[in-house]
Amino acid sequence: MRAGVVAGPDGQGRCWWGAESDDYRAYHDDEWGFPVTDDRRLFEKICLEGFQSGLSWLTILRKRENFREAFRGFAFEEVARFTKRDVTRLMKDAGIVRHRGKIESTINNAQRACALVEECGSLAAYFWQFEPPARERPRRMTKGALTKLSKTPASTALSKDLKKRGWSYVGPTTAYAFMQAMGLVNDHLEGCRARAAVEKARGRFTPPRLP
Repeated sequence: MRAGVVAGPDGQGRCWWGAESDDYRAYHDDEWGFPVTDDRRLFEKICLEGFQSGLSWLTILRKRENFREAFRGFAFEEVARFTKRDVTRLMKDAGIVRHRGKIESTINNAQRACALVEECGSLAAYFWQFEPPARERPRRMTKGALTKLSKTPASTALSKDLKKRGWSYVGPTTAYAFMQAMGLVNDHLEGCRARAAVEKARGRFTPPRLP
């Protein structure tokens, strides 16, 4: 196995973090890195990345269904209409992360998402314009290369633009984790079972464009 690639219970090589538990293996194999254009999934992920701040992704992953129920499936048009009463309700919900700032941020970001869709046609068209050019990417995706990529010029640009538009909990590191998960980059390691599948999906994929 190459450095950073670990064999799971099925003998398949995976990025080291994706072999740690059943939850991580399913997420790593079937979701992480595959290109996404569904606006609800994009909104969900950028919000959950904000909730993850200071926590492990596994904590958020195991609470994801609870988050979906609490935030109406991350239908941002509905979340945008949440009130102080909803904040109070969510602060009592033990199934999610009860952090007032992050809850209020999700409602704020839902309102900002509605404005983005009105301007750009979809969240997908907005986010995919920040797909980084090939020259920004490492020649080979090794564990050493990946651990250096907590943020990039593209994620910094996305973060800066979102903040200018009034979004919160969207720093460059959060923005890059979002880009990794939603397939704007393929950060599966060389030798990982999922890397080729993600690359094939990206090859068939046509990014949405701004109107």
